[in-house]
Amino acid sequence: MRTFDFTPLYRSAIGFDRMFNDVENLFQNKADSYPPYNIEKKGQDSYRITLAVAGFEEAELSLSVEQNLLLVKGKKAKAGDNSRFLYQGISEQDFELKFRLADHVQVEGAGLNNGLLTIDLKREIPEALKPRRIEIGQAPVLEHRPTEKSDNH
Repeated sequence: MRTFDFTPLYRSAIGFDRMFNDVENLFQNKADSYPPYNIEKKGQDSYRITLAVAGFEEAELSLSVEQNLLLVKGKKAKAGDNSRFLYQGISEQDFELKFRLADHVQVEGAGLNNGLLTIDLKREIPEALKPRRIEIGQAPVLEHRPTEKSDNH
């Protein structure tokens, strides 16, 4: 695994430390990303996260959003049977995944179907922050008034 040293950038990039931390976390958390998931861009401002959560029921999954961080948790209920597996290829481990959301990205909804949890996201930029066109019209004519001269000459 590669590690990056952003120390030289900290000296000249003020206020970007959160971005550097996010980049470091991307590379560190890549190896232990259970359950497997996809992130797809559905349109100009819409996205979908799909997680493979085979064996989990809706009551065993939870989603929450706090300060641009989407948290997906799965806590498997412990079965009361005394099953003895000869081979167990379907993982039943608990998990917690975190997704950093960009500004103005909101969760629109989530659904569980055929062992896939889908989370739909949409970026909605407020009108006040959208670029707007300023029309150029004729400038008002300013009156030219002579300045008063002082008597100290």
